Amino acid sequence: MKPGITTKVFLAVLLVALAVLLAMGVAGRWSFTRGFIGYMDELALQRLEDSIPRFTQAYAKNGNWDFLRANRRVWFHLSSPHTREEDQNKTMAEMPPPPESDLTGAIFRLSLLDGEQRFVMGNSHSAEEANAVRRPIVVDGRTVGWLVMAPFQSASGTGVQRFFDEQLHATLAIGGLAALFAVAISLWIARGLVAPLKQVAAATHRLAAGDYAERVESTTSDEVGRLAQDFNRLARTLEANERMRRDFMADVSHELRTPLAVLRGELEAIEDGVRPMNATSIESLKTEVLTLAQLVNDLNELALADVGALVYRKAPVAVAEPLDHTLAAFGDRLHDAGVGLETDFAPGLVVSADEARLGQLFRNLVENSIRYTDAGGLLKVITRRDGNEVCIDFLDSAPGVPDELLPKLFERFFRGEQSRNRATGGAGLGLAICRRIVEAHDGSIAAHASPLGGVWVALRFPALEG
Repeated sequence: MKPGITTKVFLAVLLVALAVLLAMGVAGRWSFTRGFIGYMDELALQRLEDSIPRFTQAYAKNGNWDFLRANRRVWFHLSSPHTREEDQNKTMAEMPPPPESDLTGAIFRLSLLDGEQRFVMGNSHSAEEANAVRRPIVVDGRTVGWLVMAPFQSASGTGVQRFFDEQLHATLAIGGLAALFAVAISLWIARGLVAPLKQVAAATHRLAAGDYAERVESTTSDEVGRLAQDFNRLARTLEANERMRRDFMADVSHELRTPLAVLRGELEAIEDGVRPMNATSIESLKTEVLTLAQLVNDLNELALADVGALVYRKAPVAVAEPLDHTLAAFGDRLHDAGVGLETDFAPGLVVSADEARLGQLFRNLVENSIRYTDAGGLLKVITRRDGNEVCIDFLDSAPGVPDELLPKLFERFFRGEQSRNRATGGAGLGLAICRRIVEAHDGSIAAHASPLGGVWVALRFPALEG
């Protein structure tokens, strides 16, 4: 079985921690060893310098080095830093034997040569090393001998080795504790980092299975927290889209059912002889067919707009021209509906637009006002310039729409049920189409309460300097 993401993160963090720990241990060990040997060399050099006066005084007293040859007890007391000045006058029998540590340390690395560079006492091998430190012994202005100290090459000697062993054991103990700590930290990081990701992954599986109510708790503000927030936004969007899809299917079936039911009833009445086949019956059937055709056409327009398939041939357009043509075409219908018309067009307003689509937009808005404005009412159309925008306002009189329903006017199949209902006609698609047309022209459309008592539809388009 392949390891999971928790195991992978745990191993990755642990291996990095152990690699850093190992590198630091090796580097520390190397640095300590190197520094310790350097420190020992410094001590040895100082010991060499301190020993020169004693060897000088001993030579001056004896006149040669014969007293020192093969005499380890005297050799130790001359090379030892603990030798006091009064001890140098003691006889050989009175001198204590040298300790083992000094024998393996100082005496093992120190040697004495006479004035002709011949070996006298000490370690003959250290005297032959090329990098050994040499100091002359001068008596009465004459070099009578040489003290030679070989440098440390490695940790040696019982005391030195014991010290190194203790340091190694301490390093290993600290390294073991640090490794356990690294394991604990790696496990905590792996679980803490991966747990939210597992939660998002599990929620994603449920979301893919159709559970759009699934949400993930976001407790942090880092990338994982933002991932959870994005997942929740995605889930809400999918839930809203699914609800819209179901509502859309229900609305379409409802809108198609009504004219089809009327057509079926009319045809069955004619077939049964209940209703005669005359011009009135044909006109009624034609009306329902036109209603169906308009509904299908509107649905097709919306579908094309949603996928961006509507064709727009944009060019500079003076907004007053398509408005004049639209209002002139609706003149008789406005008169028959008992709706007055007032216009206030600012001159020189030009936008980049498809004139045919602008005409469709204006027709839908005027049609909406005629359909939902009470007889004796008023439709006011105003154009003006506001900074870099061209503003076109359609304001009609009562009845109005409650403020909480105004933002929903541009949704598919929406109608304010209080007064703007299906009895006045329409499937609730006209304003949805208007929104698509406005957005395609980089504009905005919004609905407000009209000062005249009805609805104020405000259009905003980028102005084109003409």
